[in-house]
Amino acid sequence: MELIYQGKTKDVYKLEDGNIQLMFKDDVTGEDGVFDPGANTVGLTIDGVGKSGLKMTTYFFEKLRERNIPTHYIKTNFDDVAMIVKDAEMFGNGLEVICRYRAVGSFYRRYAALCEEGQALDRFVEITIKDDERGDPPISKEALTMLHVVTEDEYDQIVTLTKEISQIVKETLADKGLELFDIKLEFGRNKETKEIMLIDEISGGNMRVYDKNGTYIEPLQLETYLF
Repeated sequence: MELIYQGKTKDVYKLEDGNIQLMFKDDVTGEDGVFDPGANTVGLTIDGVGKSGLKMTTYFFEKLRERNIPTHYIKTNFDDVAMIVKDAEMFGNGLEVICRYRAVGSFYRRYAALCEEGQALDRFVEITIKDDERGDPPISKEALTMLHVVTEDEYDQIVTLTKEISQIVKETLADKGLELFDIKLEFGRNKETKEIMLIDEISGGNMRVYDKNGTYIEPLQLETYLF
């Protein structure tokens, strides 16, 4: 097993059979000790959030597999807090795709002159490039295609998949009396088939969720609502 990348919330290993092993950590993104799924730095460490994230990711990835939505998921090893996945090609140096149902977080900080905090949004999809030095800036469809990061068809596929996946997550949480405000996803190309697929994770560490009383649900708490 070869370590190929150390990320903010996961370490990535290449296995002898060509598949990838993701080791989930207890770090989450944020700033000044406050969790923010849209942030580009590790803001805090929460004991147990790695295993919680793996459990939730497995739950959602298996749900997506039942609906024939392409993901990199193969299987989970809870003892090692690890997930085995298909190898994927990144788009450029990596893209993050955020689906927003409410004007909060970095969206509100950028556009506060045009909206109210918490204002409803209709599955607004925003793509940012993975670039910590520049604060993971948003990038347009035109820029992505002109720079040959994705084709127009790939961009449209990513947006369509993002809306579909996010809606499944939102409806699942709604059944538990919770509201999804936003969620951050990642996509890549299957190295063998070139099919676009969801990669990384779906967990409390990459979404913002509130209960019906408007109380924010911490990433580790979210598991208790689902299981």
